[in-house]
Amino acid sequence: MRHSSDRLAEAVEGFARPIRLTLWAMVLERALRAFWPVLTLAALSFAALAFRVQDVLPPRLMLGAMLAVVLAGVFLLALGLRGLRLPGMDEALARVDARLPARPLSALSDQIALGSDDPAARAFWAAHQRRMMQAAQAARAQPPAPDLAPRDPFALRMTGLAAVVIALLFGAPEHLFDPAQTGAAPGAAEAAMGPSWEGWAEPPRYTGKPAIYLNRFDGARLELPEGTRFAFRFYGEPGAIAFEESVSSPAALPVASDDPAGLLRRDFDAVQSGRISLGGPAARDFEVEILPDDAPSVALMGVAERRADGKFAQPFVATDDYAVLRGQARITLDLAGISRIYGLALAPEERPDLVFELPMPFSGSRADFSETLVEDAARHAWANLPVKLELEVEDGRGQLGRSEPYQLTLPGRRFFDPLASALIEARRDLLWNRENAPRVAQWLRAITYLPEGFIRREEVTRMLRMVVLRLEAGDLSDEAVADLTETLWTLAELLEDGGLADALEAMKKAQERLSEAIRNGASPDEIAKLMQELKEATDNYVKMLAERAQPEEGPQFGRQQESQQITGDQIQQMMDEIQRLMEEGRMAEAQELLDQLARMMESLQVTQGQGGEGDTPGGQAMRDLGETLRRQQELSDEAFREMQREFQQGEQPGQSPQGEEGEGQQGGQQQGQDRPGAGQGGTEDLAGRQRALREELGRQQGLLPRMGGEAGEAARQRLEDAGRAMQGAEEALREGDNSAAIDHQADAIEALREGMRAFSQALAEERNREQGQTSDQAQLGGEGMQGQAGREVPRDPLGRAQGQGDRIASEREMLQGEDIYRRARDLLDEIRRRSGERLRPEDELDYLRRLLRQF
Repeated sequence: MRHSSDRLAEAVEGFARPIRLTLWAMVLERALRAFWPVLTLAALSFAALAFRVQDVLPPRLMLGAMLAVVLAGVFLLALGLRGLRLPGMDEALARVDARLPARPLSALSDQIALGSDDPAARAFWAAHQRRMMQAAQAARAQPPAPDLAPRDPFALRMTGLAAVVIALLFGAPEHLFDPAQTGAAPGAAEAAMGPSWEGWAEPPRYTGKPAIYLNRFDGARLELPEGTRFAFRFYGEPGAIAFEESVSSPAALPVASDDPAGLLRRDFDAVQSGRISLGGPAARDFEVEILPDDAPSVALMGVAERRADGKFAQPFVATDDYAVLRGQARITLDLAGISRIYGLALAPEERPDLVFELPMPFSGSRADFSETLVEDAARHAWANLPVKLELEVEDGRGQLGRSEPYQLTLPGRRFFDPLASALIEARRDLLWNRENAPRVAQWLRAITYLPEGFIRREEVTRMLRMVVLRLEAGDLSDEAVADLTETLWTLAELLEDGGLADALEAMKKAQERLSEAIRNGASPDEIAKLMQELKEATDNYVKMLAERAQPEEGPQFGRQQESQQITGDQIQQMMDEIQRLMEEGRMAEAQELLDQLARMMESLQVTQGQGGEGDTPGGQAMRDLGETLRRQQELSDEAFREMQREFQQGEQPGQSPQGEEGEGQQGGQQQGQDRPGAGQGGTEDLAGRQRALREELGRQQGLLPRMGGEAGEAARQRLEDAGRAMQGAEEALREGDNSAAIDHQADAIEALREGMRAFSQALAEERNREQGQTSDQAQLGGEGMQGQAGREVPRDPLGRAQGQGDRIASEREMLQGEDIYRRARDLLDEIRRRSGERLRPEDELDYLRRLLRQF
């Protein structure tokens, strides 16, 4: 009977290669486990020799260290041999088999134990063997797994490996077996034995190249940058070492050294290619080639750009062999390109050139870089005038590189307000030549003569008149001119940025400035800033309308026509569309849409106080609530003034003198007369007036039209809150606690505002529900249909009366009439007009475009 191992060998004969490779891997891992200490010692020794420790240690100490290393290596090697146990083929097979499911390699060596005479059992066993053979096909060689971490808890093996890597990178392994050169370096010790020398070649620091110790330099040819500094030191008797060089100009002469270890030195800069020869026991000849250092160069990249804040941005590119050290931009006035008219007709006063430091990169190479010069010259006398720009850069050797003079208009801040722009021009004339002072004073006096309707801010008028007086006084010093021009600049900024009376005027002004910028070809940065200002002004205007929510104090926002409503979101979409068109360069379309926005806002202003909700019960209720809000604000102001008087007189709240009480009663009589529920004869105190105002609010709540929806419910709730706050204020006033009364009155004012806002929203929702329904009078008409003003109602190209958007059909036959072709043309024009209205729904615009493509 054959041994089981024989059967196993026969079974796995087809898998010998992965098993053999696994066997060698196991041999390697056991060798590493046994010999890692001696290998670590060998790695550390190699690193020490590669770093030339033999040149530093004395010979005896070096010999002792080598002997200690050898003895330690023999000891560690013996320990490794003692613990080494080589693996067998069975162990390799077991490792490969352990990585396979169901250990198929071992299963192949098994024999059937029972049922060998049974054909069914033998067939089952054969199927099992085939399945195991298929599973054994996945056998692969296993890598070594030395698992040294538990055996080396201090990671000494990693230290040795790191030392070898560092030695290969930074050491001198190629000179590993060279004899020690202790004492071979020249210096004081060698000088005692005879004449010697030392030399260094140090390139300029800006080149970034390292210094060279010539005594250790093996070659005879040196390639060095221009300006390299050579330094030689000679030891021994003077003249014992011959020295010649032809790289400096003039040739360097021997100089006595302050170093007590030496006698002579020679230091010089290399400016040309040549030779350096040294005699004596360590004679050397160096062939020196000087690499030329070219001058730097600088050039402009594109045209200077004016930014929205008035600063100008000029991109440029600079290059050099090594690095650009610094640079500057010089701006000079181009008199030849200036139209010498008006204030510029006189000769300009002498002014120094404008000089700006060029920005340098903070990191990276300065040999080739591009940057952008950003400076603010908006307040300079040459702003927006023709100038010449020249860039200059300097390298480490002091060489200069200049760009070609470039003619441009010095960018400065642009003022779109006409008066502000005129003040800036007057300021420029005064800076150009102070002899323009009489002319500027005459012009300023003319515009301040009748400023009403022309200068919107009274403080601007007063300041301009003061400027006129100082200009007419004469004898303008430099300080006076600087002060006057600064005043004119401040006034221009005030007119440009903050000279608008209210949010509506600010929105109009922002529209005009944006339109002016589009027509004048402003930069994208300027247009983006003006577009942002228009958005902010429009948002402020909408916010003002929402806060007031009073039809008589503002336009009926949300109603442009009876058949068209415009929301704040639609206005925002329109402004976004304007910005998109400008970014795409479609300025004509952007200007057209901007004009449409301006007309829309103007129409919103025209509806102010004209019919609409004011003629309806809802409109009257809004006016009554607005009046109640105003009276509550006045009452709160009086309560606050009463509290101030009490504190000023040193009395406690609620103990005001009789005289002031009578005065307050008189004020209440004046403000309370002709008001419903204001009291009798105007003799009531603040608490009585608060009670009357609360009763008036209750009466108005009873007259409010019933509005459904969340907005109507919110309006009623907020008005009830206002009534409760008024009652609290009344009780506090009766108790003499003016501070608590003012707090309750503030709550009442806020609740009234919120209630009016919610009520206005409820009215708008109610109007939207009723908008699609047409009155009987509007449906009865025909050709002779008349409006309330006795004129014919205008009709659209389909024959429908305008304002009846819910009616699809027309009461007239489209193909009747004398000129059906004209009607078709009108219909096509109407389709084109509606397709150009970007506020219409996208589905409708798509339908109109398809109609235009068809016809």
